Amino acid sequence: MTPRSRLYVLLVSIPLVAFAVIGGFLGKASARETSYQHLRVFEDVVSLVSNNYVEPVETERVMDGALKGLADGLDADSAWLTPAEVKAIEAGNGAPAGSVGLEFTRQFYLRVIAAREGSPADRAGLRTGDFVRAIDGRSTRSMSVVEGMRLLRGAPGSKVVLTVLRGNAAEPHEVALVREPAAPATVTGRVLEGGIGYLRVPAFSSSSGGQLRAEAASLAAAGARHLIVDLRHTAEGPLDAGLGAARQFLAKGTLAQIETRGRTASPIGVSEGGAITLPTTLLTTTGTSGAAELFASALVGNDRADIVGERTLGRVAVQTLVKLPDASGLWLTTSRYLTPEGKALHGEGLEPTLAVEEPDVEFGERLTTDPILDAALARLREKAAA
Repeated sequence: MTPRSRLYVLLVSIPLVAFAVIGGFLGKASARETSYQHLRVFEDVVSLVSNNYVEPVETERVMDGALKGLADGLDADSAWLTPAEVKAIEAGNGAPAGSVGLEFTRQFYLRVIAAREGSPADRAGLRTGDFVRAIDGRSTRSMSVVEGMRLLRGAPGSKVVLTVLRGNAAEPHEVALVREPAAPATVTGRVLEGGIGYLRVPAFSSSSGGQLRAEAASLAAAGARHLIVDLRHTAEGPLDAGLGAARQFLAKGTLAQIETRGRTASPIGVSEGGAITLPTTLLTTTGTSGAAELFASALVGNDRADIVGERTLGRVAVQTLVKLPDASGLWLTTSRYLTPEGKALHGEGLEPTLAVEEPDVEFGERLTTDPILDAALARLREKAAA
């Protein structure tokens, strides 16, 4: 088949695929009409490029780029996936066991949401907001979050090289990370001066709720009268795990609402729980994401906690794999979580009660102060003295 013939086949198939996706998910007649108008423009652009570009066009490459652009224009997590990427997702638990402890979002390149505490990425000094310009020499400029996260995985002991840019630095850093088996999501606790119990949640899992309950009981027995739950740079774990952990703090109420296009938002309630009753303060940063945000939103929305620190990321949505006829696919955001009151959470994040910024540091340096924790402790001391 000649390039021109392939182009005509694609021009027929692309509108059909687009109609199936847009018609299925947008559904309204007016939306379909608008979509048809854009498809006609798209067909004109393809024809102009094919007939007038200065050199012969690789039609498949152009079409792949168009589909990537369509998905990229939705949000940071939605993506068009190649057949190989679809196959990798469908493999499910077949992902390699080795990890470097990073979570990504997209902002021109892949950008670090957070480096998990104690992980290879954390030990190497990667921080929230760092841009990863390349993974093993492959540019991330047009790479999806799904593909980027897949490339980070590998056999424990194997190496991955990241090209990292921080802030306004002129030159990127080459960082070699050795993959390790993912550490368990273990909640730790200790009693601070003044009878304040400190709980650190590095990641959420199905056991996080039970761990929080056990640690909180231990701290209360040791004399703690108030809890600080540290969610800074906590971005890993299934969303349901955040809701499950929040149930330990709430005897009744609404944990969150979930919204899907064309449907009324559905509340997620608490049927039983409330084992943890101590007053609670949460610590957050812009690296607080996903399950940690749902956990924080549930407590704040039910007046069980306040927040000291930075605004959270606002990344609390569910993606669905939609397979396309050529074995490629769409990784599409199909539902999103709202606060217990029904306000936007995904894309907005949570505003802190007391805003305190985490200091910037140069690449390779470590924080020598902890202004967020210090501010939370000072606030609690003032309340106790009042």
